[in-house]
Amino acid sequence: MTKVIETGTGFDLNIDRIIDAPRSVVWRCWTEKEFLSEWYCPKPWKADVHQLDLWPGGKSSMTFIGPDGEQMPQDGIHLYVEPEKILIFTDAYKEGFVPQPQSFMTGYVLLEDASDGKTRMVWGAKHATEEGMKQHIDMGFEQGWGAAAEQLNELAKSVAAA
Repeated sequence: MTKVIETGTGFDLNIDRIIDAPRSVVWRCWTEKEFLSEWYCPKPWKADVHQLDLWPGGKSSMTFIGPDGEQMPQDGIHLYVEPEKILIFTDAYKEGFVPQPQSFMTGYVLLEDASDGKTRMVWGAKHATEEGMKQHIDMGFEQGWGAAAEQLNELAKSVAAA
């Protein structure tokens, strides 16, 4: 994979999955609002994606909505976009590279071709502190991101088959 971002260093959490669809389809599931909304939160939560501007500095805005009406706004920007390969995003800045007073993480997704028309996806989060990383683990990082990745896998398979 391209070394734009180092994985597994510092306070990094990530999952590594094989998605049963071509890389172009997986990319669409990450970068088209209607698809991202379908899988990005583990059910019964959902992601209401408001804006997804795919260029460095482009705005990313969504609200996670819980089964009891809980709402968690998630606003930030994209830092790096290499179509069908790399997407790096953060809540450390808002549009115009205006620093936020608090940041939870910088996220990334790395895609590469795997055998039989499948895609290897490394999806991760970099945290500024060990405390932030532990908070993410305590929130259920592995279980939650694993469930979302499986939802992505099912969606990508259905999009690829259409």
